[in-house]
Amino acid sequence: MTADSNSSSKTAGGWPSVVSDWSADKEAFRMPWGKLMMWIFLLGDTFIFSIFLVGYMNVRMSTTAAWPNTSEVFALTVAGQHIPLLLIAIMTFVLITSSGTMAMAVNYAYRGARKATFWLMVITAILGALFVAMQAFEWSKLISDGVRPWGNPMGAAQFGAAFFMITGFHGLHVSAGVIYLLVIANRVRKGHYEQKGYDIVEITGLYWHFVDLVWVFIFAFFYLW
Repeated sequence: MTADSNSSSKTAGGWPSVVSDWSADKEAFRMPWGKLMMWIFLLGDTFIFSIFLVGYMNVRMSTTAAWPNTSEVFALTVAGQHIPLLLIAIMTFVLITSSGTMAMAVNYAYRGARKATFWLMVITAILGALFVAMQAFEWSKLISDGVRPWGNPMGAAQFGAAFFMITGFHGLHVSAGVIYLLVIANRVRKGHYEQKGYDIVEITGLYWHFVDLVWVFIFAFFYLW
């Protein structure tokens, strides 16, 4: 065999073999490609959320106008009582609970309990949808109070821009996660992963836990500060 034929055979086995390995969900660094790609995506998302929060802190500390008291802005009146951050506390509880149901879904998936995995993922999606619904109520309440991305009658104009940008971007992630959960749950119900394994449930869980963790930082920096 000539040198040219050796070179061509290596070339033929090069990129096609890479594509074949990638599409066949081969493991890289003892990790399935799907999980590796999810970690890379979450790393990029971490940078984006970090930039948003750092930008928020910079605006908060540098503005000369009075920053609204979040305990009052996000308070609810229940039975005549003015309760600070009540809705935010409920939203946080719901999202943290959903993280627990997602962890249980992953556990049951690896135990081969398909029905339990399906229902736990559906419950997680319902809790996520409930969180988005409460966030929509929170938005409508602030909009009715006159808060806009370009203005705020309660103090610093930057408050509206920071609030809608940060919570909106996070809400978009939760909404996408709810759809993602329902799609994977439906495929679990149909037995699509019986032969392939349930790594996809863990990968879905990674995304959902990330969304929950980001909310903890938003809650601490935006609502408690």
